[in-house]
Amino acid sequence: MENVIQPLLAVLPYDLNEEGLLGALVGVGIIAAIAFIAHWLARLLILNVLEAILSRQHTRRDDLLVERHVFRRLVHIIPALVIYSLATPLLPQYGGLAQFIVVASQLYMIVMIALFVDALLNVLLEVYRGFEISRHFPIKSFVQVFKLLLYFLATIALISVVLGESPLQLLAGLGAMTAILMLIFKDPILGFVAGLQLSSNRMVSIGDWIEMPQHGVDGDVLEIALTTVKVRNFDNTITTVPTQALINDAFKNWAGMQRSGGRRIKRAVSIDVSSIRFCDEEMLERFSRIQYISEYIQQKKQELARENNARQVDLSQLANGRRLTNIGTFRAYVEAYLHDHPQINQQLTFLVRQLAPTETGVPIEVYVFSKEKRWALYEGIQSDIFDHILAVIPAFDLRLFQYPSNLDPRIALPETTKGLL
Repeated sequence: MENVIQPLLAVLPYDLNEEGLLGALVGVGIIAAIAFIAHWLARLLILNVLEAILSRQHTRRDDLLVERHVFRRLVHIIPALVIYSLATPLLPQYGGLAQFIVVASQLYMIVMIALFVDALLNVLLEVYRGFEISRHFPIKSFVQVFKLLLYFLATIALISVVLGESPLQLLAGLGAMTAILMLIFKDPILGFVAGLQLSSNRMVSIGDWIEMPQHGVDGDVLEIALTTVKVRNFDNTITTVPTQALINDAFKNWAGMQRSGGRRIKRAVSIDVSSIRFCDEEMLERFSRIQYISEYIQQKKQELARENNARQVDLSQLANGRRLTNIGTFRAYVEAYLHDHPQINQQLTFLVRQLAPTETGVPIEVYVFSKEKRWALYEGIQSDIFDHILAVIPAFDLRLFQYPSNLDPRIALPETTKGLL
């Protein structure tokens, strides 16, 4: 660099070796002018040409390099390098000023290199998000850890330049501050460990529907970062929870349902116990005209007749022998109705069962899986099924249990007539 500068110094009208304010100003001015020209040439010959070439590639990676101004940050290093190289030769009599300029240029280069690597990491993260594997193995937490390490090392380098000490000596001195550093970076460290566990165990991925009532979370995962997980709830609010919370607290991940063959329908209707009875001939005749269970009624009548005859049961008493009940027949109807439903997955668990009686009646529970997994359509299918079930209950001489309201005739009538109902 000095061989290049000596011819320039020979044509200057002022001797830079002479001490004085004017000499310092002239030297600083020459340094600034050369640095400006170097920056202008770098932008003209390197940056514009390079960005023009990348813009013609029509790939997401090259577009991101241009959009994020990655190489613009790199170009800023060139004038700083020029200033660093020229400060001592052009200011030989101003050691203090030259040293200040050298240190300032070194600090600037360290900052710009750190910003360049930061922008490059952002581009890497955006490119990675374009691959399908990014949903199952997000790397944002790892990128953030690398950025923390990057800026930590940049800070050490800045301090070492200002103090004139070796970075290795500063790092050795930090050993005594390990406990303090662990306290300061406690959340990032815990978040990093939690992110490793989430990724390695495939506990949650981008786009998964998770539910954490204790944190008010019920929606899709948008982002898994170093210290937080961002979730868009179904009411379009955004909730952020600590990454560590997904390890320490229980949460429900609906991704398995979304990838399976159906979404579960589990709901019960409560039948009034006082409406349950044995079926008489008139009821059986009426039920046999119901399309879904006509064959079932005929088969059960023949089966029960053979068994009762074989055992010589006295059928004059209702308590003797085996008989059909209206609630059992209703359960058979619901099962046949769901077997015929086009939106019910017949390959998954299929169950219509009677639960233990409670103070609200006898629950008949439907436990099946809908083929449709999208929320709105799934809710429509579930509602249609139970609309039909609720409407058909009276056809089996059953009553749905509900607490009395002011429209109940037992409440509207005088006290003396309530017992007659």
